Amino acid sequence: MVHFLHAGHTPRNIVPPDAQKDALGCCVVQEEASPYTLVNICLNVLIANLEKLCSERPDGTLCLPEHWSFPQEVADRFLRVMTWQGKLTDRTASIFRGNQMKLKLVNIQKAKISTAAFIKAFCRHKLIELNATAVHADLPVPDIISGLCSNRWIQQNLQCLLLDSTSIPQNSRLLFFSQLTGLRVLSVFNVCFHTEDLANVSQLPRLESLDISNTLVTDISALLTCKDRLKSLTMHYLKCLAMTKPQILAVIRELKCLLHLDVSDHRELKSDLAFHLLQQKDILPNVVSLDISGGNCITDEAVELFIRQRPAMQFVGLLATDAGSSDFFTTKQGLRVAGGASMSQISEALSRYRDRSCFMKEALHRLFTETFSMEVTMPAILKLVAIGMRNHPLDLQVQFTASACALNLTRQGLAKGMPVRLLSEVTCLLFKALKNFPHYQQLQKNCLLSLTNSRILVDVPFDRFDAAKFVMSWLCKRENPKMQTMAVSVTCILALQLSPEQTAQLEELFMAVKELLAIVKQKTTENLDDVTFLFTLKALWNLTDGSPAACKHFIENQGLQIFIQVLETFSESAIQSKVLGLLNNIAEVRELSSKLVTEDVLKHINSLLCSREMEVSYFAAGIIAHLTSDRQLWISRDFQRRTLLRDLHATIQNWPSSSCKMTALVTYRSFKTFFPLLGNFSQPEVQLWALWAMYHVCSKNPSKYCKMLVEEEGLQLLCDIQEHSEATPKAQQIAASILDDFRMHFMNYQRPTLCQMPF
Repeated sequence: MVHFLHAGHTPRNIVPPDAQKDALGCCVVQEEASPYTLVNICLNVLIANLEKLCSERPDGTLCLPEHWSFPQEVADRFLRVMTWQGKLTDRTASIFRGNQMKLKLVNIQKAKISTAAFIKAFCRHKLIELNATAVHADLPVPDIISGLCSNRWIQQNLQCLLLDSTSIPQNSRLLFFSQLTGLRVLSVFNVCFHTEDLANVSQLPRLESLDISNTLVTDISALLTCKDRLKSLTMHYLKCLAMTKPQILAVIRELKCLLHLDVSDHRELKSDLAFHLLQQKDILPNVVSLDISGGNCITDEAVELFIRQRPAMQFVGLLATDAGSSDFFTTKQGLRVAGGASMSQISEALSRYRDRSCFMKEALHRLFTETFSMEVTMPAILKLVAIGMRNHPLDLQVQFTASACALNLTRQGLAKGMPVRLLSEVTCLLFKALKNFPHYQQLQKNCLLSLTNSRILVDVPFDRFDAAKFVMSWLCKRENPKMQTMAVSVTCILALQLSPEQTAQLEELFMAVKELLAIVKQKTTENLDDVTFLFTLKALWNLTDGSPAACKHFIENQGLQIFIQVLETFSESAIQSKVLGLLNNIAEVRELSSKLVTEDVLKHINSLLCSREMEVSYFAAGIIAHLTSDRQLWISRDFQRRTLLRDLHATIQNWPSSSCKMTALVTYRSFKTFFPLLGNFSQPEVQLWALWAMYHVCSKNPSKYCKMLVEEEGLQLLCDIQEHSEATPKAQQIAASILDDFRMHFMNYQRPTLCQMPF
């Protein structure tokens, strides 16, 4: 038997959809900053493993184990999460057929399921709410209504039905909503809903809230049928309305029970309905919410007078109008305004109009201006921007303006105060926008600028592989120098975050290495060691770290010759250490290491071995250790090999303690390239360098490298050195020090019993 904790669910009153969204808004930031709930974690695991946990019916659909049981609140949430993740299909929807689930609040928004699957999975339940917004055309409105009406309980008790942007076949006749006698809330925004359908709906005995925005209704006179019970009416952008202004106002005047009225419109249409509405004194006596956004000729004075005559008003929508800047709107207690005159008005607009692209564009434009020099962290606003991006993925203007707003809200230190989960969502939405609009350059610039934020680049989860592909493609475009520097700096970090396997899979890798080398060559020729030059050297170093493919591209693009030129041109240790760090990466690749055994390369490495700068000497020693460990490279140069080994040994003997500080941070993805050197007892100089290097990083970052020693089975090699008769005392001493540090770290952080020690 599977048991779940009940998710604390309080039955909600059925209210207009916008009000439901608003009620959720205040909690959104707290949720983003909090850990995922145990219920959500369990549901995510279940959904990820659904195929494994379910059996298969003869028709190919899935079936949960019969002995499982879900509380109703958890079943509703399970379905909602499946829908959100895009996992609801004909095959998976079938798990709601059995008795394991009892659903009440069904959300199948944007799902791709057939009529048959919908009826079998959901229409047997005792539903009180169905959100079928923007479901796939395979499930049209007539079939949804027919399926719901096949259950007598649903006919009498379904209270809320949301069908926004749902399809209706061209040959469909009247939509028979009248059978759903329990319906209190109906939304058919952006649906082929006609005047005849409105007449049918108006007869519903309990109807309280109706949204007929952007429908084909030409006459709203049928609303008089439900004038004594209709409390909320939304008719945004009724483009086909054929009534005169006096006729429309005459109907509205009779709707005396209305608490909420929305007659907002697209600004470009210059509708003056709201202007005439505001002049009426004997209209909407009980209204508490009026939306006239986008209306023409709206003034502060007219709106203020209207509200003063109705003191119970709590909301007014004024976005894309000439009203909203009066002090009245900030001093009137309890009044919320969706507009563009202040941050609070913009926030309200973003929340109210998240599903209306025309107003989302306007609100985002106002937000961009308002946040251009923002110095306060505002996660709630960033969340609203993310919602706008997610709800309008194919609207270029929304995506572009939202990306600019996201930049303003996360610039410099502002990102530090943002929840990581929220930053992750915004970053992923930016990359989704890039895929939808791959040729819109300014959007690409905004995405690149966001990645230069260290908080996002280092701490925030997102697809690094996709990011690397994008940044490398941008790098090869040879944009202006400032953008080029940003692309190189981002490449530096991303290169370290990709696995060697991912780096090898990058189609853009060859061109990126070629372009980076071109930058190095140009800067060297100009004798210009600016920030772009330093970033480029670091990017090449990081790209070749643990990546034979990148090392090969480096060699094929005359990288060695270019880097020799760098060493001959610049004497700064910061440059030398980066050059030698990259050559270390090549020396670790056996197939390519022979390319380094040339007079030019060895001359420079040997001279830098004696550098006073510790990190320069260290990296030069590493190259020599790797090259000399392979005797095959020195068949005709044995004297030179022995000379290098002698110099290597003398240099290491002169180094300070392995725990010393180096200017350049030394890090390793893996110790595996050290293991052949550790086992090389015939060349103790090589072994000594490997031990010194391992001890250095283990003492600096024991939590990372002690764990690496265990995972890569390097501890036994250290123990072998301690016990081997041919090991030098110095090698044994350093091996013992590493093991002692490991034991200390293991005891402090793991606190195992002695028998649990891995050696």
